[in-house]
Amino acid sequence: MSRAAGDSEVAAAGERPGPAAPGRRGRPRSAAADSAIIEAVLRLIEDGASIGELSMERIAREAGVGKATVYRRWAGKSALMLDVMRSLDVPSPPLDGTSVRDDLVALLEFLRRRGLAKRSSALLRTLVSHVQAQPGLWAEYHETVLRARHETLLGVLRRGVASGEIRTDRDLETLADLFVGPMLARALLHEWQELPESLPGDIVDMILEGVRPAADRAAG
Repeated sequence: MSRAAGDSEVAAAGERPGPAAPGRRGRPRSAAADSAIIEAVLRLIEDGASIGELSMERIAREAGVGKATVYRRWAGKSALMLDVMRSLDVPSPPLDGTSVRDDLVALLEFLRRRGLAKRSSALLRTLVSHVQAQPGLWAEYHETVLRARHETLLGVLRRGVASGEIRTDRDLETLADLFVGPMLARALLHEWQELPESLPGDIVDMILEGVRPAADRAAG
């Protein structure tokens, strides 16, 4: 299940069905049952249950389905938790592509709005700690959810280098972390801190000022 990991990351999205256990045949899966099971996990965690306290039996009872129904979809609790995390993900916003600054602000505004969604923010903190303790699951979550978002950000930064807005001697992986780090720290680690509307623009402007070519900084 695991693949090599390469990073970053809050409005809850529609649930994605979990992977069916290999080699099983029978009636087509019910999308309603998939959603009910994932929603049951989210509800239990919201009510204060830890991951360790959640058994497949308890999840089945909360979802109103039989235990066999859960096991037909997920081989075990960890595989189910991975799909619960995926259910909280939403696609990155479309980017205009004409302004590097505006595209960077749009990506950070996306993170800001997710951070304001207290349900997914709180649930992700619980789920991430569980999945990170299992390298195979974390690698799969990275590959199937986080990598695409990270590559979108890197694409904008490469455009900035090509257009001369970003210095060519800066490591773009590190620069990507500088952009998303402050937002993620507030949303996931310091949830009591505010996420004002001005934050994405402030972060982008401060960082871009530091990585502009020296001639541009002197002219400014």
